[in-house]
Amino acid sequence: MLHTIATPTLWAVTIAAVVVLIALDFLLTRRPHEVSMKEALGWSAFYIALPLAFGVWVWSAHGSQTGFEYYTGYIVEKSLSVDNLFVFMLLLAAFAVPRHLQQKVLLFGIVGALVLRGIFIALGAAALSRWDVVFLIFGAILLATAVKLFVEALQGHDQEVDPEEMLAVRLGRKIGLKPMAIVVLAIFATDIIFAVDSVPAVYGITGDPYLVFATNAFALLGLRALYFVLEGALSKLVHLSYGLAAILAFIGVKLGLHWAHGHWAGVPVVPTWLSLVIIVGILAVTVTTSLIASSRSEREEVLESSDA
Repeated sequence: MLHTIATPTLWAVTIAAVVVLIALDFLLTRRPHEVSMKEALGWSAFYIALPLAFGVWVWSAHGSQTGFEYYTGYIVEKSLSVDNLFVFMLLLAAFAVPRHLQQKVLLFGIVGALVLRGIFIALGAAALSRWDVVFLIFGAILLATAVKLFVEALQGHDQEVDPEEMLAVRLGRKIGLKPMAIVVLAIFATDIIFAVDSVPAVYGITGDPYLVFATNAFALLGLRALYFVLEGALSKLVHLSYGLAAILAFIGVKLGLHWAHGHWAGVPVVPTWLSLVIIVGILAVTVTTSLIASSRSEREEVLESSDA
């Protein structure tokens, strides 16, 4: 049986808090409006401060090991959620969703992602508690996803979305859904894909279903506001797919080692503190090289336009 820090009361309080925050978001978006940078920054700061403060409680109440697991899981999930945001941005652009309606569509996508990940987390916990080979399966899924991301990045297809090729969009058109409903359906379809990647990834950091849920919830809740903060900057993260591929591959190997260690004691395992250092290092390199590459590309475009 999987170990967890959560009591039934803690589960109830956490789920109630998530529901209240979602209800607050729906209340804020009840009247469609364009989100100002000030509003987006304010809510983004709140949704970053909240999980950081919660991590302080986890660390003080349950020790440094659990605290490391929580923060590492949160960073992994937040990183994957940025990729989530990029796909949302491409879908909203492809469907030409008006700016004043974008946050409502995003909110539906976030709720869908939370529900789907909750289901995947429960199924993952049940499977892991019965069969340790699931760690190996999760590792294989992450390695396959990492290879896919890396190949698509090399081919230049990592930043392309064609809604007309999506099964959900074709089905939506066939049954006569309205355009806005089709957009939401397309986002739900991408939510399923991201849930398949993100849940095994965080289970590679911690085996506690509560921490898995908490890190996923905190990573997703602030996406609506973060979208409008990063909207312009997302296109500059040109190496994001390489970074995510490296992170998923690392966690996939970590899961494989964890499974092997359970059968052969001599097989080493990767400590959580080292996982945190490696993941933060990969993200730092990814952001730095992305900004350098984007800056160089912009300079070349300016030179080409001036020569013309």
